[in-house]
Amino acid sequence: MVVSLSTGRRVAMGPSVKGSTRFRPKGDSEGQGYHESVSQLTPEERGELAYYAGYEPPPEPVRHEPRFRLLRKLATPFVLVGALLLKFKFVFFAIFKFKIFTTSATMLVSVGAYTLFWGWKFAVGFVLLMFVHEMGHVLEAKRQGIPVSAPIFIPFLGAAIIPKEAFPNAWAEAKLAVGGPILGSIGAAAVWIAGEAYDSEFLIALAFTGFFLNLINLLPVSPLDGGRMAAALHPGLWIVGLIGLAGLTVLAPNPILILILVLGGLDVWNRWKTRKSLEGVEYYRVETWQKGVIAGLYLGLVIALALAMSATHIEKDF
Repeated sequence: MVVSLSTGRRVAMGPSVKGSTRFRPKGDSEGQGYHESVSQLTPEERGELAYYAGYEPPPEPVRHEPRFRLLRKLATPFVLVGALLLKFKFVFFAIFKFKIFTTSATMLVSVGAYTLFWGWKFAVGFVLLMFVHEMGHVLEAKRQGIPVSAPIFIPFLGAAIIPKEAFPNAWAEAKLAVGGPILGSIGAAAVWIAGEAYDSEFLIALAFTGFFLNLINLLPVSPLDGGRMAAALHPGLWIVGLIGLAGLTVLAPNPILILILVLGGLDVWNRWKTRKSLEGVEYYRVETWQKGVIAGLYLGLVIALALAMSATHIEKDF
């Protein structure tokens, strides 16, 4: 029991307890009675809270869009190959002296590049089909006794073998050129058969791509296989091939087609200038029966590949 100094009244007060409420009676200067909450914070806690009163969290960092996204994607396979070389350098150095290193390393880079756009499964299948195509050239070169390099793969440009000595004549060059599309078409057909057997649209689509790859190579433009075969038939076919390739480039602009057009134009120009020289006349002298063989193989491949592409084409509704 205590006495209020302001009113002189006696006010009943309970013991002061942290977190309790205080009752003010009727007639007090504050008006009607009410309950008022008392803070439960200690002076130390209130001081700590006051210290952080003006604190504001730092702003979120600004996220800038990465520049040169396409270049970064294209660089990814090269970075991966570099990391593999560092991690397994002793193994790679051990096999560096073998021919297989050049082929396998460039195949790995190509798989990495194509994976960015088509996924790793399709990339592996596509590179293997190119490998089968190039092995057709290698086997024919070995049959003729012409030394060539191991297949070299170049992302988005395909693959190639490099003869280590000049061809003796256009007949030999044409036979080596036709070996690639023949074996490449057989490889794509094998994938097609597997796709039908397992009812796999993926394998059928891969076979379609293989047929298309071999058909494109038959364009009569050097350095494509069709251009080398045309050398044994008639030089005028090079002009036809260049016109066709130029039309295709206009209808479907593509950096790869443009590059092939430029390289093919330069090679055709050089061949055209030397075709009447003594060496050129001797080089392009081909027997009639030899021309018949090359022409038959060329037309047969074009027709077979076109039909195979039609049979393996898969309609997609998007």
